[in-house]
Amino acid sequence: MEKTPRENNLLKAILASKLFPGILQYPTALVFAVIVYELLFGPLSPGRNFGTAMTWVLWWPIIPLVFLLLGRLWCAICPFATLSDLVQKWVGNNRPVPVFLKRYGIWIIDAIFILITWGDHIWGVVESPRGSAILLLMIITGVIASGAFLERRAWCRYLCFLGGLSGNYSRAGMLELRATPDKCARCKVQACFKGNSKVPGCPLFEFPKTMDSSATCNLCGNCVKTCPNDSIRLSVRVPSKELWFIKKPRLEESFLAIVIMGIVFVQNITMLDIGARVMALVESVTGISSYPLTFTITFVIAMTVPVLALFFTGWLSGTVNGESAAVNFTRFGYALIPLDLAGHMAHNLFHLLAEGNSVLITGLSLFGINLQKSTALASNETIQILQFILIGLGALLSLYTAYRVAKTNYTVKKAISSLIPVTGFILVLTFINFYLFTIPMAHRM
Repeated sequence: MEKTPRENNLLKAILASKLFPGILQYPTALVFAVIVYELLFGPLSPGRNFGTAMTWVLWWPIIPLVFLLLGRLWCAICPFATLSDLVQKWVGNNRPVPVFLKRYGIWIIDAIFILITWGDHIWGVVESPRGSAILLLMIITGVIASGAFLERRAWCRYLCFLGGLSGNYSRAGMLELRATPDKCARCKVQACFKGNSKVPGCPLFEFPKTMDSSATCNLCGNCVKTCPNDSIRLSVRVPSKELWFIKKPRLEESFLAIVIMGIVFVQNITMLDIGARVMALVESVTGISSYPLTFTITFVIAMTVPVLALFFTGWLSGTVNGESAAVNFTRFGYALIPLDLAGHMAHNLFHLLAEGNSVLITGLSLFGINLQKSTALASNETIQILQFILIGLGALLSLYTAYRVAKTNYTVKKAISSLIPVTGFILVLTFINFYLFTIPMAHRM
């Protein structure tokens, strides 16, 4: 029987404070405004632009770590969420979220995430301050439109690509907010969802009484502040533990998990020497010399092959456990999330440690200080060792998660047999990650 995690009173007190999350929201929004200004009007060279350094060298590399340690806490202080709240307060119509968005929002998120990744490599968004600015302005436009017409943080819940990513990763995270069933059973107020005169209800449409996942909890603290029965618990848990007991697995969430793996492979390959060889091979086979077309073909293959491989793995498991390939795909797809997170962190670790000083260099340049210094915070050897450690830990957690998923859903004999192809698939993905991180990466800054 699963044990109830021990409550962390300090973390709960922070969420219950009147100062939270505002004390973090507004400084974050101020920094974001500076970043957007720099991307729009600062130096065209990414190596000299403070906005580029802050976005792609600092924020993007550390955000997966935040999801691991603190769940979706970033979503509580995200500048886009703050903007959505302000727009809604000033001109919001608070219309109900369309059923279409509720039903297919995660698929839209999947598509947006794939398109942004594809667009980055076609138009060089990351390496272009103006390109990054255009991306942020497009997101801001969507946030304003959503806040003006729809209730609560509909953008964050149903449309934000980072929200989809954080939802998957926070399932493997170490923080868990849950309600106490016995206390909630006696409650007639439901202030945690509806809010009260001083604090609004859950911005992401969650009802803590029935919530069994951290995927859509941004730890904003609203439910902690409004609950009249002190029912809300905030606990520290073992990483990936939530993935062991998914009661209602969803195909689109497992699809996102395997797609993220493909995206990480693409991000790695395009920064390695073998990337040019892969593109040359595609060009020679297809006879197409246009980079956008050859990359698109390569990208589609990189997205499709892992999905088909997981589907095939699910079919193999199904020959033993009697389930369809789609059911096994959905159940065991969650086991890939720890390895996804590790691969994402390992890739971004290179940018953070090999280019991290660019944040300081470009920041000082805003004040007219020209600092001549290497962008590296650590040697390539040190970075590589840390990358291997991350991949190793992610693989172990994925293998154990697959074991727990099998144990939860099947008899002992079927569980062991079902695990054989899944374990093989995870090991293949792990080997590919290890191999790619043995090859020196190219710098962006």
